Amino acid sequence: MSFNNALSGVNAAQKDLNVTANNVANVNTMGFKESRAEFADVYANSIFVNAKTQVGNGVATGAVAQQFHQGALQFTNNALDLAIQGNGFFVTSDGLTNLDRTYTRAGAFKLNENSYMVNNQGHYLQGYEINADGTPKAVSINATKPIQIPDRAGQPKMTSLVEASFNLSIENKTTPTDPTKFDPKDSTTFANSTSVTIYDSLGAPHVITKYFVRHQEPGQDGVPVTPGTWSMFAYEGDKPINITGGISPAAGIPTGIEMVFTSGGKLDTTTPVAPIKTEALGTPGAGIITNGADPAQSMEIRLGTVTQFNSPFDVTRLTQDGATVGHLTKVEITPDGVVSATYSNATTLKVAMVALAKFANSQGLTQVGDTSWRQSLLSGDALPGTPNSGTLGSIKSSAVEQSNVDLTTQLVNLITAQRNFQANSRSLEVNSSLQQTILQIR
Repeated sequence: MSFNNALSGVNAAQKDLNVTANNVANVNTMGFKESRAEFADVYANSIFVNAKTQVGNGVATGAVAQQFHQGALQFTNNALDLAIQGNGFFVTSDGLTNLDRTYTRAGAFKLNENSYMVNNQGHYLQGYEINADGTPKAVSINATKPIQIPDRAGQPKMTSLVEASFNLSIENKTTPTDPTKFDPKDSTTFANSTSVTIYDSLGAPHVITKYFVRHQEPGQDGVPVTPGTWSMFAYEGDKPINITGGISPAAGIPTGIEMVFTSGGKLDTTTPVAPIKTEALGTPGAGIITNGADPAQSMEIRLGTVTQFNSPFDVTRLTQDGATVGHLTKVEITPDGVVSATYSNATTLKVAMVALAKFANSQGLTQVGDTSWRQSLLSGDALPGTPNSGTLGSIKSSAVEQSNVDLTTQLVNLITAQRNFQANSRSLEVNSSLQQTILQIR
């Protein structure tokens, strides 16, 4: 029996060495959880055995129990790197329609060729569909879907309205000019200018520039015009755009509008400057839309707060209602797990919410490799939830969870296991010597 006892001790020491070596090998594995070899003594009992004099039968491995305490966070520059600060697990699947879920703490995610968030094994990160306010539509494991971040967003929408508010400066450096001599290529013939990008029905951009010409006051060069009068003209590059019902001061200059200001520097509302509407941008005269987009497109220019003060030229509002197709420029993931994508057309979409799950007994999970687990009878069913709720924990973007292995502790364990192995080997050697002595008795 002593042989068996010593042999079980050698096996236990070897198991301890194997577990410790595995922990050390994975000290740099993201999301790895260290294991601990747990042992139990062995007794063969029966109702006829005197328990007071019974000798044990050695040792057996009770369990190799994983320790799910939090690992340190390592911060990165990748917004798709995720870490959980809490007890939850990421939910993944190995197929787009596969309902078999695996669970992991390793959050090194990236986009695949179809813009789905996947880990290094190609497993899809699962998330909840969300409402416009960022709340999940349903919270259950079967309701999770792979998170896809589209690389484009929106449909082209042609611009029909431009809104503008500005102050036209009358500082001394702003020299009055003659609108009949206006030339967009000569900056001395206008006082100020501002540009806005509009879009046609195909989403193609066009930069429209508005030029402001301050009229000469009465008595200057004998030009009899109203005090505080400005003209506004519109161009795309060197192509003039006529204002419907506007005034052309001279041949070769497009029709524009005149704006008259009161002595208080405010726009004279009795002057008919609204609505300001351009000609069709695809007409032969304008020739701006030539790419097959809707040639009948025109714009209304709506003036907001327009002033003429002795202060620098200042545009306080300049918006347009068109849009083009946007390309992905940035991804953000909040501590609540909401994945937001920002696009080049200034559109921000809330794509999904990262799904988390927890278990009644995490140590009962079945290891499947690649720092992933599956639920088992011992772990209980996965309990789904949302980030930042309960003990699931919050999501940290641009961070990954490191292994929770304490290398110093593991090296001490290696020494202890080695000593145990040597001691049990010595027991085998002593038993062998005793039996050899008995065999030599004559």
